Amino acid sequence: MACCLAAGFLAAGCRQDMHDQPKFKPYAKSDFYADQRSARPLVDGTIARGHLREDAVLYTGKASGKPVEAFPFPITPAEMARGHERFDIFCSPCHGRAGAGDGMIVRRGYRKPPTFHQDRLRQAAPGYVFDVITNGFGAMPDYAQQIPVRDRWAIAAYLKALQRSQHATIDNVPAGARAALEAPDKR
Repeated sequence: MACCLAAGFLAAGCRQDMHDQPKFKPYAKSDFYADQRSARPLVDGTIARGHLREDAVLYTGKASGKPVEAFPFPITPAEMARGHERFDIFCSPCHGRAGAGDGMIVRRGYRKPPTFHQDRLRQAAPGYVFDVITNGFGAMPDYAQQIPVRDRWAIAAYLKALQRSQHATIDNVPAGARAALEAPDKR
């Protein structure tokens, strides 16, 4: 009986489970590989799952190295509302809610950004706006990590609408809404 019990204990001690297996320790030296690294380098051309980025215009805002003049997807009222929301969160602290460059951070001493309503920026392509949001420009940091791609395009769409709203004439107002604007105030 004692022999059977001893054999049982010995057999249980010889087991090799996942907690006790041959493996490489991260960043440890390995004599198995010629470069003596246990962590293997990625194979050239490896792309992480979900990061193929086949649509260059969508991810860069450029075609043939130049900023695109059109948005890579239709801008719907929902996209515009999302752009407005994201603009208020990420852009208005410096640029102000109307895009004049007078945000709260600027009032507290941060470097003043240019107004979005100057001719150079009003004439800039949406792809240029997307690129500046993505990569930053001057004192402006890049927002590629904080703002997803579609949200950056939505911000660019909202910014273009904001620029247009600040330089609109009565001819830009739909005929049905003109009467309300031209009527005297009845307060």
